Amino acid sequence: MTWTFTSDLAAYVAAAAPAVAAQPVSNTLLLTVADRLERQGVHAYGSADPVFGWWTGADGSVAAGLLCTPPFPLQLGAVPEEAVRALADALATEPLLAGLSGINARRPDAEALAGAWARPTRVAEETRLYRLAGLVAPDPAPAGRARLAGEADLPLLLEWIEAFHVEVRIPGGASETALRDRISYGGILLWEDAGDPVSLASFTRPVGSAARVGPVYTPPALRGHGYAAGVTHAASQAAYAAGASEVVLFTDLANPTSNGIYLRLGYTPVEDRLEVEAL
Repeated sequence: MTWTFTSDLAAYVAAAAPAVAAQPVSNTLLLTVADRLERQGVHAYGSADPVFGWWTGADGSVAAGLLCTPPFPLQLGAVPEEAVRALADALATEPLLAGLSGINARRPDAEALAGAWARPTRVAEETRLYRLAGLVAPDPAPAGRARLAGEADLPLLLEWIEAFHVEVRIPGGASETALRDRISYGGILLWEDAGDPVSLASFTRPVGSAARVGPVYTPPALRGHGYAAGVTHAASQAAYAAGASEVVLFTDLANPTSNGIYLRLGYTPVEDRLEVEAL
């Protein structure tokens, strides 16, 4: 039983893709990040080289994966308990993990890794993963309607995604390349009221049968009218129409408003995750 670490995306995909895709809900981040790296190159998230890893169990088969695209934290998917213990040891010995800024994992795994890491840490964010059990229309319905975003909307999309990144403290700025890619498959929807854009929701390409809704953003001055519920409902429908059999999303546990919206739309909790960052 062992972890294998590399900076070779092709090697990671060849070794870990089947195991990661077998659990598309819990592994949604691993699936979508690897997909973007394959489409846009290994530096799609930043100039530093990414790190990949996979866990080989006692029977010789690969059972789990991880990846890290600096400046973002290491993303750990669904892994066996023994793999978490081995990863805790690797944090102190594996050169490719020496520069980690943080770890994003299921709550018990993140707590175990933070406790074993030979560095002081703090909890940077607590999130909850939801899957859509049965889509429910918002009630009452917000004023307006959804439409697909197009190339002409790029200046607005860049402005709103940049504002979203600042608000939720996501490293780096909005990527025009990433937005154009999402527009290309109908992955960004705008909610309009009286002809004016008032909210947006996006979703990833279906990968491993799952698509993830996010980001969802409404400018602060336009909040409180139900626009986010309307556009999230529309994006969820669109994700199914794009071929997803599982539609998922993450919420910040510190934001009761968004958690309440998604529950009313038919999303159900799957697991809680922690992002722990090194101090």
